[in-house]
Amino acid sequence: MKKWLVMIGFIGLFGFFVATNLADKDDTITVSGGVTSESQILGNIVVELLTHYTDKQVVFLNNLGSANMMQAAMERGDLDIASPRYTGTDLVGTLNLPIEKDPDKALQLVQKEFQDRYQFKWFPSYGFSNQFTFMVTKETADKYGLTKVSDLQKYADHLNLGTDQTWYKREGDGYQSFTEAYQMTFKRVYPMQVGLLYDALAINELDVILGYSTDGRVDSYDLVMLEDDQIFFPPYTCSLVATEKVLQENPELAGILSKLENTINTEMMQKMNGESDSQLIEPALIAKQFLEAHHYFEEESE
Repeated sequence: MKKWLVMIGFIGLFGFFVATNLADKDDTITVSGGVTSESQILGNIVVELLTHYTDKQVVFLNNLGSANMMQAAMERGDLDIASPRYTGTDLVGTLNLPIEKDPDKALQLVQKEFQDRYQFKWFPSYGFSNQFTFMVTKETADKYGLTKVSDLQKYADHLNLGTDQTWYKREGDGYQSFTEAYQMTFKRVYPMQVGLLYDALAINELDVILGYSTDGRVDSYDLVMLEDDQIFFPPYTCSLVATEKVLQENPELAGILSKLENTINTEMMQKMNGESDSQLIEPALIAKQFLEAHHYFEEESE
């Protein structure tokens, strides 16, 4: 009899433990960041906004290095909200669809496909597009008379190019397709971590890099962005993506997250990235200061 009482007590305690942990899990919202300053700032903006407006436990999954990793985590149910997703990247890489050059059509397409295929809601844009952009130093631009990408055709075969690791191998809008569209190949291509590209260009270890239009180091390093005159790259309009599951379980979330629509333009994003990359301010602090400056967009709910 005593053993049965002990067993019943153990089962009851175990059941309480499981129920408590499940309740804690239901009370948690997971948000992703990334390896770039931009993705970490945007991730922290979402975390700070949800912490301000809800009583949920918000967990920040930082350093998810690619859209593929975020997508896989969302499909497994390990991630509720991906804070930085870009139309061009997911259109080609995740959805395996042809490139759509019109920004509005590209956004509408990923919104529809993500809803139909995955039951994920792709929110309207933060307000900016982070374009892949070929860049050179001012000295290189002056030396070769470079203002647009096609100007590189005469010189590419003796110039070294640096790119991020995923773009070099990517289908559709990656290096191989670029060489065909612009009819040029570089002397050598060095795929590397994004943050290293700008330093390598600044000290002349690279001649050309493929960087991001919103990167703060464009201004601080006085780099020249070359016009994509063949319009090779699709638009990379930036939005956040949330699972329908988390939105249904937390009906207030859609309204809260929608407060971020069209609140960040290219110049603002570049400025915040510069604060992180050049001034070494923590992304979490930059995010908090951004929301405080806008009073957490509380006027939108009045």
